[in-house]
Amino acid sequence: MTSSSSPPIDWQVTIGSLRLKNPVLTASGTFGYGLEFSELVNLSSLGGIIVKGLSLAPSKGNPPPRIVETACGMLNAIGLENVGIDRFLNEKLPLLRNIPTAVIVNIYGKEIEDYAEISRRLDAAEGVSAIEINISCPNVRAGGVAFGTDPIMAHAVVQAVRKATRLPIIAKLTPNVTDITVIARAAEDAGADAVSLINTLTGMAIDIETRKPRLANVTGGLSGPAIKPIALRMVWQTARAVRIPVIGIGGILNASDAIEFFIAGASAIEVGTANFVNPKATMDILEGIEAYCRRQGIRNLSELVGSLVLPSDHPF
Repeated sequence: MTSSSSPPIDWQVTIGSLRLKNPVLTASGTFGYGLEFSELVNLSSLGGIIVKGLSLAPSKGNPPPRIVETACGMLNAIGLENVGIDRFLNEKLPLLRNIPTAVIVNIYGKEIEDYAEISRRLDAAEGVSAIEINISCPNVRAGGVAFGTDPIMAHAVVQAVRKATRLPIIAKLTPNVTDITVIARAAEDAGADAVSLINTLTGMAIDIETRKPRLANVTGGLSGPAIKPIALRMVWQTARAVRIPVIGIGGILNASDAIEFFIAGASAIEVGTANFVNPKATMDILEGIEAYCRRQGIRNLSELVGSLVLPSDHPF
């Protein structure tokens, strides 16, 4: 990426004991297990690959239709379909180890014990760089209340994972809350090394001819450019509320979008829905960030992170 005549830009991002080579990651659920994009993307150029969310047992997910295009976005109700932790460790991870970049494993469960057990197995596996915890899942023992909407539950699940692994932990936060900073602080207090936000917003779409939901699950997660302003605002708020790194997610289609998140306070970003529109989006974003930094005379990413200039009369 760097031309021989220009001094290198320091891209590195530190998350706990993990040092990412650059701040561009792939968002879980939009990049498969990474290997599927190997013919389209130089995977070794990425800061890290975040694989599709894994559960203890394989899951078939929800019945179709489970993806619907919306204005400036996409609704999905995949239902976290995945191969399960055992097949991942036996079939996917051995191949991912050959890629010289961070492999971050997204996990989810229906009970706290599920998260802890998956984390123990990942802790013992060679080639896993970090764990991203999806705390947007419903806790079946608590009547289906999502872990990520209650600070006590969020703290409990992150704490259980922290006890089960030495790997860096990223807590992925749901936007479907009144104040996301409360959840972020709970995750930080429980031992998270970073938080990533936002996960999808709950939405729905209706076929007006049949008067039926366009998703078999009725509701789904809204992603894409439509949610970027919300994600940006939540990243800005969260970066001011916690001491750990914040990873920005939500509607990042190009380098300009990514740079907005850095300015708002994100130390790294994840590219999600853009991968469906442009499989090489991560590569384009990396090149665009570098071009911007050189144009602005930025030599270290930290110069950009949290550099938002507020009006002099702003109350914050």
